[in-house]
Amino acid sequence: MNVWIAIGVTVLGCYAVKLAGLLVPAGTLERPVVKRLAALLPVALLAALTAQQTFADGQTLVLDARAAGLAAAAVTLMLRAPFLLVVGAAVVVTAGARAVGAG
Repeated sequence: MNVWIAIGVTVLGCYAVKLAGLLVPAGTLERPVVKRLAALLPVALLAALTAQQTFADGQTLVLDARAAGLAAAAVTLMLRAPFLLVVGAAVVVTAGARAVGAG
């Protein structure tokens, strides 16, 4: 029964956030600060999620094969490689690091 309560609370929370977004006056959305925040917020959230998934294991900080894969992706991005090549480099380096026992 506790799972259904959690699902119901999540559904209501999602609906409330959606409703709050619809109730914001149009003039507020046209402000330069709001536009800039709307453009930068997804990038910041994605960066935070990537860092958390790469360097955290529960409540401990880890440095393992995932970090090597992220570094490989960063290098290929700096070389302006296509996205598919970036992902492929990250996968190959992560798998190689795990194969030699780095994670």
